[in-house]
Amino acid sequence: MNEIKSLNKRYEAIAWGIGLLSIGILDLIPGNQSAIGLLIIGGILLGLNLVRYLSKIPANGFSIILAILSAALGVVALIRQMLGYPGFDLDLFAVLLIVIGLYILIPAPKQMKPA
Repeated sequence: MNEIKSLNKRYEAIAWGIGLLSIGILDLIPGNQSAIGLLIIGGILLGLNLVRYLSKIPANGFSIILAILSAALGVVALIRQMLGYPGFDLDLFAVLLIVIGLYILIPAPKQMKPA
């Protein structure tokens, strides 16, 4: 069991590293790269859960839903850009902070046991 937790932590660290590196690189590119950022984040989270599944580690349902939503929003934003429709401005850092906050708060009630 300890081995699985250790492996899962390593996978999460790799996913975080790739995600932060990707967002940093996209931020250096001129123009609005939020659609590509959303696709990358969705891909990283789906990839993380795929690796968990292949390693017989339970996947995280919250991150799967977040990955699907992120990838879908990224695809919609890219299609809007390609068709010339006005896009929406999305601050990836603000969204990331909201997601981290939700990730911390949503599992909390399950972990708390009544006295």
